Parts: sequence; C-alpha cells; structure tokens
Amino acid sequence: MGMLDGKSVLITGGARGQGRAHALASAREGADVIIVDIADQISTVDYDMAVEDDLAETVALVEALDRRAISVIADVRDQAQIDTAVETGIAEFGKIDVLIANAGIWSRAPFWELTEQAWDDMIGVNLTGVWKCAKAVAPHMMARRSGSIVITSSVNGLEPGDTFAHYVAAKHGVIGLMKNIALELAPYGIRCNSINPGAIKTPMTDHQGAWNLFAGHDHGTEADLVTGGYHYGALAGHTFLPPEVIADAALFLNSDLASAVTGVTIPVDAGHLILPGFNHAPTK
Repeated sequence: MGMLDGKSVLITGGARGQGRAHALASAREGADVIIVDIADQISTVDYDMAVEDDLAETVALVEALDRRAISVIADVRDQAQIDTAVETGIAEFGKIDVLIANAGIWSRAPFWELTEQAWDDMIGVNLTGVWKCAKAVAPHMMARRSGSIVITSSVNGLEPGDTFAHYVAAKHGVIGLMKNIALELAPYGIRCNSINPGAIKTPMTDHQGAWNLFAGHDHGTEADLVTGGYHYGALAGHTFLPPEVIADAALFLNSDLASAVTGVTIPVDAGHLILPGFNHAPTK
C-alpha cells in the first residue's frame, strides 16, 4: 500500500526540479498527478526556465510508475489559468486531494537596484501565485471537507539572504499565508503546512550565476557550487541536497502520518539553521 493511494495531487512548477520530484514521489506512493507549469521564460529570471518538453518528460516518468498524469500549461500569477488547471484536474480525476504550491523563481540584485519588474515578478510567482492556487482549490476541498496543502517556502523564509530581498520577502510571506490558510480551513478538516528547503540542487540553483556566487568570481564552475555547499549545513557529508529530500517531506505532510499536523513549517536544510552565526566581513 502506498502512502497516497487513491489520491490526486496538483503540483505547480511541476515540470522539473523539486516539482518533478514531488510528482514522482506522489506517484510512487499511489497518487495520480496534475502537473502545472508556465513552460515559458520570465524576462527577469536569468537562468533557463522549464519548457513544454520538460512537462512531457515528467508525465512520461509518472506513467512509467503506472500512475496517471496530465500536464497543464498555466501561469500561477493568472487566476483564470489556475482555475482552469484545477477544473481540468477535477474533470480528469474526479477530485483534488492535495495541492503542492511549488512554483518559484529566483533572481538577485541589491534591494536598491531591483527593478520594479523584478520585484513584481518575484512577489507575483512566489507569493501571490501561492494565494491564487490555494484560492482555486479551497472551495473544492471545503465541499469535500478534506485536503492537504503544502507550500514551498525556503530557509530564506526564516532568515535574510544577501542580494535577494524580493525572494526573502516572498518566502517570509508564504509562511504567514500558510498559517492563515491553516487557521481558516481547519474547521473543514483541511490541513496546510510549508517546507523550508535549504540548498537544493535544481536548475534554479545549478547554473552559471549560482556557480559564480559560490566561487566569488565570474568564472565559477559546478565544482565551486558543490564545494560551497559543504559549508552550508551542519550535517557531515552534505552539500547541495537532491530535490527528493523535499518531496519526501511533502509526502509525510500529505499522508495520514501527518493527519494532526497543520500550520507548521519544516526546514529541510541539513542543519543550516542551527549553525551559529558570525560576521564574515566585519566593518571596522
């Protein structure tokens, strides 16, 4: 028996990375999945975003696990598109038991240099998009008096990050949103929780810009990223983590094992947040 037997799971940002890991973990445990992704490039994002072929590949991988999967191209910033994705999922599978609000982007600049477009894109995808997705599934879950919502936050929902204030603001925001969703939906038997990923190796973090960040110069390599990752957490032997560790945490939250768990956020960061802090570059 799987932990999600008979359930239907809607995953945003599901084409690759953490989203694909969520789709495969859910399918492995008996769920059918609705994979939602913009499958397009946002102009303020400087790494390559997912494309339609990524969606098709994730569907094929789910089907190889003998589960059903459909893909829907939709922008989480557009309520009508997300409403249509939810309606499509319900029409195909009869219900949606779980929402994993995973879609997210990352970009960098000092807060005083951020363009309004970069700010708006970040808040739109990483915060407002989560609200719109939860809003889209809530009436269906409320009518059924059952459901689980898992939101992807970040360790940067609990601590700052140099040169990505807009990302930090969004990820702090979704924790507050999660707690309010949990409070308002609790009378309907619906749970809502969030996960705070640490350094996870996905296309969002594994690209030239991120390599340069960890190298400290403009000619960084993947090896610099991996080496830098060993300094990130407290647990021995861990650098950037695979996205499957986040999927496993969501699997727990969406399963009956967490039937009494709501309104919490779970860091999955190899102990990053327990490290004592100090000023690496003191100003004298």
